[in-house]
Amino acid sequence: MDIHGISFLLYNAFLIPVTFFSFVYYIVALRSILSKEENEDFDGGGIDWPQVTIQIPTFNEPVAIRCAKSCLNFDYPKEKFDIIIGDDSTDERVSKAIDDFAKRNRGKVTVTRRGHNRGFKAGNLNHMLKFSRGEIIVIFDSDFIAPRNFLKRIVKPFVKDKKVGCVQAEWDFLNENTNYISKLSSTLLMFYYSLIVPINKRLGVPFLFGSGEAVRKDLILELGGWQEGSLTEDTEFSLRIFKEGYKIVYLNDVKVKGEVPYTLKGLMSQQRRWAYGNTRAFLEHSRDILLGRLSLLQKMMVTYTTSIGYLSNFFLLLFLITGIVYFFSQPSAPIDIGRFISKTSEIFLMTSGFLLGGVVALSKKNKSEILFSSLVSVLTVGFLVSFSVSVGFFKAIFGKKMVWSAINKQGNFDFIPQKLFYMHRG
Repeated sequence: MDIHGISFLLYNAFLIPVTFFSFVYYIVALRSILSKEENEDFDGGGIDWPQVTIQIPTFNEPVAIRCAKSCLNFDYPKEKFDIIIGDDSTDERVSKAIDDFAKRNRGKVTVTRRGHNRGFKAGNLNHMLKFSRGEIIVIFDSDFIAPRNFLKRIVKPFVKDKKVGCVQAEWDFLNENTNYISKLSSTLLMFYYSLIVPINKRLGVPFLFGSGEAVRKDLILELGGWQEGSLTEDTEFSLRIFKEGYKIVYLNDVKVKGEVPYTLKGLMSQQRRWAYGNTRAFLEHSRDILLGRLSLLQKMMVTYTTSIGYLSNFFLLLFLITGIVYFFSQPSAPIDIGRFISKTSEIFLMTSGFLLGGVVALSKKNKSEILFSSLVSVLTVGFLVSFSVSVGFFKAIFGKKMVWSAINKQGNFDFIPQKLFYMHRG
């Protein structure tokens, strides 16, 4: 059999799982169109607000100062919250900038250091926990900012319901319009928030995102802290929460803003790390999740969110590659225009659930203006991103090691000029 025949067989074989995932996204997109997001009622009057510690882990990221400044503006009682910047930096310029900021805000901002970055972000969080006075721990990645009423909004569910163990705010973006890569990055996240997260929320299994989240300190200690070395400590901790029967509240109307990757290298690294970390976390807890207290629908969504869903990237990539090879390897012959249009339309309808999902996601978030640029990115660099996701997924499946790597943050350059930022790094 020649390459044309082989590619034809593979193309049709990969069409089966691609059609399955497309059908799934047709269903969730339709559900998103027909459903209405429910917002949490908020009345902050007459509440005895608990003590809160805000943790900002950072590694060579002066943008953490911007995050801390945002937190200082919260309308929460000033004596009821404090801020810790966990500085694992190897760049002395970054550490000095953070120290200077903390000195100017003595009494509200403290800095902790370990002198290393072992255990990655989770190790930093565990270290900061030793110095945290709050009953509630709020965590921000260094590039995030939040509105003035954020702290009251995210703490309120803990006051209302003692069974609530964690609360997660929705993410929005600071730099989505930087370039085509940033638009693709934000579209991928909006796809998840608009289509998958509402289902998880409805089923009672929303995940933590790692930033803009709040957790009871006692619960962190009870469950043994954050898993050091995990590339997605938020997902891993969420799975432990589900196993133990605690409640995670997702607030879709409380938004925090962070940066998305704006370089191809950064986007590929992020997506590869998430695929790897989430899949490893699921594999580690799969037995307890699949045989535990969760309902069948909950188990299905947890499995899909943390592992099986990544296979859509793998099969879609192979489907497109074999389709291209099949098309260009066919013998020269007159093209039957009618048959070509009919067959192309049929395949498009079978596989366009992915596209519909993206359109619905952008529409729900009022971001339809970036649809065209996102589509261009998907049809070009999207191949490389899908490949990167597949690499992360299969590395996790086969137990290969992967290390955490930082992604460039544009906000860093507000504190250290870009040309200087990458010079003399320790």
